[in-house]
Amino acid sequence: MRHLLLDTHVFLWSQFAPSKLTPKLAELFAAEDVCWHLSQISVLEIQIKYDLGKLELPDTPQKFLPNLIRDSGLNFHTLENKAIFMLGKLPQLHRDPFDRLLIASALVKGWEIATVDTIFDQYPVQIVN
Repeated sequence: MRHLLLDTHVFLWSQFAPSKLTPKLAELFAAEDVCWHLSQISVLEIQIKYDLGKLELPDTPQKFLPNLIRDSGLNFHTLENKAIFMLGKLPQLHRDPFDRLLIASALVKGWEIATVDTIFDQYPVQIVN
């Protein structure tokens, strides 16, 4: 079984704009041998970007995200201390704390990350785009 952690934008695209997914990601979403994971980190990122006016959503995150996550079929994971401590081992390539926490989480779990963000290529994590 292949395990993929969703970057926040890929999660949002998969739910609201699947046409934005790359052909490879769309194919993987249809595959039965892929286990998809969503991190609590993405929920935090969505809430903060919504509060800052940087993300338009159909309603407040509090009102729709819990049901969306439950109905999505994704495996939901809370942020682990191991991932937080892994941050100190990552190179300081950029300052986005959400990206860095997702990378750290994937490394701790041994998972790949589904993202189209090219900065991830500079980190020691497996990327699927």
